[in-house]
Formats: sequence, C-alpha cells, structure tokens
Amino acid sequence: MSRQKADLILAVVSALWGSSYLFMKIGIESLATFNLIALRFLLAFVVTLLFFGWRLIQRTDRRSLWYSFLLSLILLAVFSSILIGLHATSASKAGFLLALTVVFVPLLNGIFFRVLPEPKMIAGVLLALIGIGLLTWNGGLSLESGDAFCMLGALANALYFLLADRFTKREDPVTLGVWQMGMTGALGLLISLIFEIPHLPSTPSSWFAVAGLGILCSAAGYTLQNIAQKYTLSTHAGLIFSLEPVFAAFFAFAFFGEVLPSRSYLGAGLVLISVVLMELPLKKRAYPGRLRQHQAR
Repeated sequence: MSRQKADLILAVVSALWGSSYLFMKIGIESLATFNLIALRFLLAFVVTLLFFGWRLIQRTDRRSLWYSFLLSLILLAVFSSILIGLHATSASKAGFLLALTVVFVPLLNGIFFRVLPEPKMIAGVLLALIGIGLLTWNGGLSLESGDAFCMLGALANALYFLLADRFTKREDPVTLGVWQMGMTGALGLLISLIFEIPHLPSTPSSWFAVAGLGILCSAAGYTLQNIAQKYTLSTHAGLIFSLEPVFAAFFAFAFFGEVLPSRSYLGAGLVLISVVLMELPLKKRAYPGRLRQHQAR
C-alpha cells in the first residue's frame, strides 16, 4: 500500500470518528448513557470477534486480559464523560474540546514519567487555554457542566493513550483492542442494569446511532486505522487525526444546524492550531503521533 493511499484511509477514519459525536448526540435522545455505551461496544466486540476470533484464541493470556480490563475502565470514563457532556453542550464544541487530548498527553507524560516539556508543548498549552476560554465562555467566569465533562473526557483519553502505548508494546494490540471493547461494553451493561433500565433501541434513529457507533466508528474505524498506520508516518497520522473536530463541526452543522458564535469558532480554531502544533515534528519523539493511533472513537 502506498503512503498516499494510507493517508487517504486515515482521513476516512478521521471522518468516521468525527461523525461519532453526531451519533452520540442522536443516541442519547432515547438511550441512557451507559445503555448506549453497552450497545456500542458490545456490537463492536461482536463484529471484531468475527474477524479476529482465532487471533484472540492464540494470543490471549492472563496479562492481556488484565491490561484490557484496565484500558476498558478508562474507556468507560472517557465515553461516559463525553455522553454526559453532550446533554449540555453541542456536538461541534464537544469535538474541539476532546481534541485537547493531544495537549494533555505530554502534560501527563511530564507529570507521571518526568519527560521534560518541549517548547512546542508550552506554546500549544497556552494556545489551547486561550482557545478553551473563547470556546466555553458564556458571559461569566463559570464553566458550563457539559464543557467541563468533555474536558474531563479529554483528560481521561490522554491517560488512556499513555497506558495503551505501554501495554501494546508488551501484548498484541489487536488482542487488547478487541477485548477492551468487549469489557467496556460489559461494564457499561452492568452499570446500566444497576442505575438505569437498559433496553434495545426503539426508534430507527437510535438504531442508526448504535450501528454507526458500533460498526463504523469502533469496529471499522479501529481496523482501518491499524492497517493504514503501518504504511505512513506517525506525524502524518497525527496531523490527519487533527481534522477530527473539523469533521465533528461539519456533521453537527449538516445534520443539526449547529452554529457556534464567532467567538467560539475563533476559540475552536486556536484549539485546532494547538493540536497541530503539538503534532509538528520538532524532535524525533514517538509518543504524540503513536499515541493517536490508539484513540478511541
């Protein structure tokens, strides 16, 4: 496969992941938070199991199951935060706020693993903070709950990347990916059974949302990304995935008619610039681009 074709596939994956905010926004209209998480990831687990079931039989061991469980706990935190946030904020704004993951990754890497920040990281963080302020400011100093939950989701997503980067060096990444989807779905179903009344989708739109999230965004998105990642540079992949919030805003406008204030678009632009800045290769370091390949969408 040529690098150009691989980059094109990654652009398709970025669009799929950008559409996930639209699907989640539709899904929460008729499904409770953990009910939707359970349906999404259990469906993705079944689909990927059909393709990689024999590989799981060959490569699953106690350590891979333990790593998958830890990752599934964090994935549950990521998507529950996003879904709760989407109840009180727009899909386009959620997409830009979750893009802050790329800024949080080197910050957490510095805190937990004592990796000194690069100048581009400092500049990216400053730009991101200004962008967040413009994107979320509502006339006062308070932060709306929906925006706060989306930022919490970005922070959890960054923690997921740091752990996934280390776990996939020790275990087969496909095995971890399939098991973590199944475990995330099982945990979501358990919590839904305790605190909600889980049920199957009852409307065509909710079925559409679950199918889009499970088949397109999770099963197909992860599979295509893993294939294409072998044939392109990590910096290319990171820059392409930076388009995800742009796709999220496009789908939100096309299907919901969401239009943010001009101030918010300026803030979103600064967030996007900070993400791109974090991906630019000033030094040869693996984690910004490589960690993006593990992103959950």
